Amino acid sequence: MPQPLAARPATGHLAGVIQRPASPSSAAKVTAVLGPTNTGKTHLAVERLCGHASGIMGFPLRLLAREVYDRVVAAKGAHQVALITGEEKIVPPQARWFLCTVESMPLDREVAFVGIDEGQLGADPERGHVFTDRLLRARGCAETMILGSETLKPLIRKLLPEAEIITRPRFSTLAYAGPKKLSRLPRRTAIVAFTAAEVYAIAEMLRRQKGGAAVVMGSLSPRTRNAQVAMYQSGEVDYLVATDAIGMGLNMDIAHVAFAGLGKFDGKRQRRLTLAEMAQIAGRAGRHQRDGTFGTVQLGAQEQCSFSPEEIEGLEAHRFEPLTQLVWRNHALDFSSLPRLVATMDARPPRPELVRADDALDLAVLKRLAGEPWVMERAGSRLLGERGLFRLWQACSLPDYRKTGVEAHTRLVARVFRHLTEGNGRLPAAWIAAEIAHLDRVTGDFEAIADRIAAVRTWTYIAHRPDWVDSTATWAERTRALEDRLSDALHAALTQRFVDRRTAVLLKDLKARGTDALVAIETDGAVAVDGEVIGRLDGFRFTADAAARAGEQRLLLAAAERHLVRELAHRARQLADSPAGDFALVAGSKGGQHLHWRSARVATLRKGRDALTPRVELDRALTSLGPDDRRRVQQRLEAFVAEATGRVLAPLCTLAQLHGELSPPARGLGVQLVAALGVLDCAPLAEQLAGLTRADRQALARLGVRLGPQHVFVPALLRPEPTRWRLALWAVAQDLAELPAAPAPGRVSIASDGFSPEFLAVAGFWRVGPQAVRIDMVDRLARHIHDRRNGRTPFMPDPAWATSLGLSHDGLARLLRALGYRPRLVDGATQFAWAGRDQGARPAATRQSTEAASPDAGRNGASPFAILAAMKGR
Repeated sequence: MPQPLAARPATGHLAGVIQRPASPSSAAKVTAVLGPTNTGKTHLAVERLCGHASGIMGFPLRLLAREVYDRVVAAKGAHQVALITGEEKIVPPQARWFLCTVESMPLDREVAFVGIDEGQLGADPERGHVFTDRLLRARGCAETMILGSETLKPLIRKLLPEAEIITRPRFSTLAYAGPKKLSRLPRRTAIVAFTAAEVYAIAEMLRRQKGGAAVVMGSLSPRTRNAQVAMYQSGEVDYLVATDAIGMGLNMDIAHVAFAGLGKFDGKRQRRLTLAEMAQIAGRAGRHQRDGTFGTVQLGAQEQCSFSPEEIEGLEAHRFEPLTQLVWRNHALDFSSLPRLVATMDARPPRPELVRADDALDLAVLKRLAGEPWVMERAGSRLLGERGLFRLWQACSLPDYRKTGVEAHTRLVARVFRHLTEGNGRLPAAWIAAEIAHLDRVTGDFEAIADRIAAVRTWTYIAHRPDWVDSTATWAERTRALEDRLSDALHAALTQRFVDRRTAVLLKDLKARGTDALVAIETDGAVAVDGEVIGRLDGFRFTADAAARAGEQRLLLAAAERHLVRELAHRARQLADSPAGDFALVAGSKGGQHLHWRSARVATLRKGRDALTPRVELDRALTSLGPDDRRRVQQRLEAFVAEATGRVLAPLCTLAQLHGELSPPARGLGVQLVAALGVLDCAPLAEQLAGLTRADRQALARLGVRLGPQHVFVPALLRPEPTRWRLALWAVAQDLAELPAAPAPGRVSIASDGFSPEFLAVAGFWRVGPQAVRIDMVDRLARHIHDRRNGRTPFMPDPAWATSLGLSHDGLARLLRALGYRPRLVDGATQFAWAGRDQGARPAATRQSTEAASPDAGRNGASPFAILAAMKGR
């Protein structure tokens, strides 16, 4: 490809006047289209470009050039459209329309149309000389169009008197909205900061408060920038945090621009933005016919910046101070010697409207290398001639994408120049490969990845220089692929750091106040809104994701309340129609007896009119149901409890309803047995038991009631499931906050420590000293001994009794004493003989305490041990 005019070697001295091509283009139409942002200037120029047979258009940003390139490709086809930037060159053989950065415009190519965007950048201290050069020298054969701010009008009139000036008004109004807190910023807002640290900090705050933000900076690669902008444009996030790079014609759907500051470091000092710079940024708000607003954002407790009344008036009315000078640098360079080259670079401008640029990076590097003897030797080599000095200048023009500074960049340029002036005059492939391989890593945070992308841009620039490297196509493809990989990794890192998609989805859904969001409930209970899991639904109880922050929890609960209404109503109907097998009574881990439906808690049992009829209280999770659904759920759960108690505790339910067949003592016994949930101590019931008739005893036996020597109980209710229900109903009736765990099924004796006598009785156990024995086993043992003994004749206990009851020999002895038997020493061996029972109504606990105080004391008050104990107590 031919080199741009500004990069080609030239000889001779500066003529001292503005030079223009002496071609027919000098008589071509020159138009300056001036106006504020959102006037359609760029759109008009692209239409004019496409209306000509060929054309070139220069843009201030690589990103903007790529954006317009895609538009023109869609209209003209990829085979006819070229893209030329410092790091990217797509030039088909038949290309007729060229989209470029201003620095990369091929000025030696004759085309019908030439367009220059953002012409007011000719006043920029760093890049202004390039824009000025294009304004003065780049011409199309048929038409040249200069786009820019109205501040450029006086200079256009003086420098280009032949140009036709067209002023275009803004399509929409731009109004000042005042300062706002970050949490109060409206949707579709772009927050503009002027350092990467500020951009990252604001994006992090937006992630916590608003769900996230896209990040756009000039240092991002086009691929990363496009991915971030696409995320914003699609509405995945409603906020954009950017540097002032968005002011250069990047069209996005922005309703409000908030300035995080009104000053920036321009490379030399910290200064306040000019009014034109403010307008360029604020003008991104509003699009076509839609109005926009601008203001400031308050960060922390104090306001960080504020517009003056004059600035607000100027921004709203689009009135700015006109430019008085453009930055200029001589393009006609003399490569006959290094001093002459520097002299032409330092030449004074030919017009008062032009001011010489400060030493740019390329000139600063050149002056530093000029002090190196080996550089002077090679640049002035007779063998290379002017080509040696030209190569030095080319090397010095290598952009410093990494912003490493003059010293570090000079070292890289020196190495490039050394390779270009030795051997075959090409950069060694091994060196390029090693440098690229060192950058081929996607690990690290986004700042590290962004730094690698900047470094890759340097090698991409080098790869597109056929006079520097062999196999340019191969190296360009490798660097492009590496930049794409790093760009994808950077986009992922930025998204992971600054976007909480779940919060963004919930906030958008909350503001929409609709039910259009896609809600899915997985088989494991996970609830997702638009693909983002917000929590779990167990039965009717929604639990927000435990990983969510405190502020996000409220959003999750609000989303569940809106989107689960229909699902909960559907589940309520399912519950009302469910069979008994879908329900269960479950003891809570923190106390309480709960009803579960399909393993999910739906209600709690509360104290009712009696133990067999507890009250069913629906869980708070069901309060969101409609009145009819709650009523049906309540009725089904009450019916389940009634069915379960009627089935599992059938003997008690029958006793509660039996009246006419029993005598008053028997009916009273039945009432007490029902209230005690199936187990009564005989001692307090001696008179009532004595009043039972034969018919009463037979009727009670038919109902499964056992009148044992120590307890009145229902053996069928001592099985595991009835015992579990009886304990649960007893705990509910007693309003117990916590119920001890029931004895393991199959156990016939347990340690009694830690259990109340009431609990043990309902559980079906009788306390005997430090142990408790199951009531039916005590009854069985008492009947077996009664059948075996001969009156008061002593007998030897069977060792198998202790084994069957899970007791030690001492434990069996305590049990026998509790049953009324006393040890006797017969022929040197301990035997037991019936000593009779106390006739009083002393509770078992009182008798046991007496026995504990005097192990040999019997229940018979006339026994020697009892008399001795009474004598000691006097």
